[in-house]
Amino acid sequence: QVQLVESGGGLVQAGDSLKLSCTASGDTFSTYVVAWFRQAPGKEREFVGLISRSGGSTFYSASVKTRYTVSRDNARNTVFLQMNNLKPEDTAVYYCAADADIQYLSLRNRNNKDKYEFWGQGTQVTVSS
Repeated sequence: QVQLVESGGGLVQAGDSLKLSCTASGDTFSTYVVAWFRQAPGKEREFVGLISRSGGSTFYSASVKTRYTVSRDNARNTVFLQMNNLKPEDTAVYYCAADADIQYLSLRNRNNKDKYEFWGQGTQVTVSS
């Protein structure tokens, strides 16, 4: 098992940048694929980005692909989400999720929150216009 804790959220203005962290404890972190999801009020939780176990592959949703970057430091048991040029529509609670067995090359799998076994508690990101 792995426990996940997100940090780095806050209130920023449109056009600003923010970097979120997801720090893991427990099992060997490098054996887990890690994804970021977000959930805005009244909306479904949606996929944002994913990074493979080694960090060699990343995938993003179309809405953030040119603005967000996922990276990881397995020595520090941490995954990062760098968010640039933030927009008011990026306002949401951001969650990191991990799974040891997900077949992440499948788009359907990546986007499916039920495919991830472990979740953090979330961190709020609010972007003002």
